[in-house]
Amino acid sequence: MASPRNAELTSVGPDEIVVTFSTDGDDPVVTRIGAEEFTTRGPHHVVRAIGLEPSTEHPIDVDGAEPGTWLPLSTRTLDRPPGRLVATFATANDVHFGETRCGITGFAEVDAVGPILMAEPGDDPYPEVMNRAVVAEIAALAPDVVVVKGDLTDQGSEEEYTAFLAAYGVLGDRMFHVRGNHDAMIDPSMAIEDAPYTVDLEGVTIAVLDTVNPGTDAGRLDAEQVRWLDDLATERAGPVIVLGHHHCWNVDGGSRAGAYFGIQPDDSEALVATFVRNDNLVAYSAGHTHTNRVRRFASTGARPFGEVASTKEFPGAWAEYQVYEGGFTQVMRRVMEPEAFAWAQKTRALIQGAYTDLVFGGLEHRCFTQLF
Repeated sequence: MASPRNAELTSVGPDEIVVTFSTDGDDPVVTRIGAEEFTTRGPHHVVRAIGLEPSTEHPIDVDGAEPGTWLPLSTRTLDRPPGRLVATFATANDVHFGETRCGITGFAEVDAVGPILMAEPGDDPYPEVMNRAVVAEIAALAPDVVVVKGDLTDQGSEEEYTAFLAAYGVLGDRMFHVRGNHDAMIDPSMAIEDAPYTVDLEGVTIAVLDTVNPGTDAGRLDAEQVRWLDDLATERAGPVIVLGHHHCWNVDGGSRAGAYFGIQPDDSEALVATFVRNDNLVAYSAGHTHTNRVRRFASTGARPFGEVASTKEFPGAWAEYQVYEGGFTQVMRRVMEPEAFAWAQKTRALIQGAYTDLVFGGLEHRCFTQLF
């Protein structure tokens, strides 16, 4: 009998549940989700139950896998927002074209222990493997818009940026992007894409901010962009979802001591204040931390200030957003193509094997429904 490893409830939507795991060989494994039974063969298993009822609890069982933190005995499908589906968009972030050593943290004592992982000789560079697979999966979804929100490159070179554009350019004119801190290491204007800018879809406006402070890994949001966002929210009657590379500081009690690598505390407070003034600013989503996490602040109620994990390593993340008349859903997807899935599984070993616990995030940080 096969012994599943890393069996996880990966994603949940209003009508679907996704479970993933690995085995050493190709022996069949039976997974039960709700009333349905699925048989998959390894070494990489992706089980997707679709056509489920929203807001409904479904039992989960994987033969040979013990339930635990990442594999609960049951889960509830997301609430479906009211009204009709009006738009779909996708995001990716921290794609890092040109990177050759995975797991560098910048902290000497951590990096000395490692592990630091690299592609095997003769293999394609892992950023190309991961992003090629994610682009194909996004293309299969056929969203209205795709936004890649920063760290497009490793060192900010023109060669790396060209590789990014070649990979994501196959998505055509529905693909938008903005820089991250890695992209401003050589040329402080590369990939800025005239941010801030908007992308207009039926039922929602996407507002893309430039949060980069060139030459540092820290984020910032200048007063001009804050005014721009305020003006935009005033002009648009409908919901606005805000995207940027850097994450928001915890305005409800984050420490101001020492350097902060996200949007600086004062600038984060200014960003959150725009949400307080404008109820139609409904969400902020970033990358940068390589972690799935959502914060909600006292002054802004249920509105999420989130981060989506990295595309280039575990879990091989990208995010799907379904926008309805009365709200939206975020569903974090993990890459499913076998070669990319295998690399993502390998990178669980990062940070002395603690990487999954550090970056995967609870299900409520990966997948949720937000009403307008």
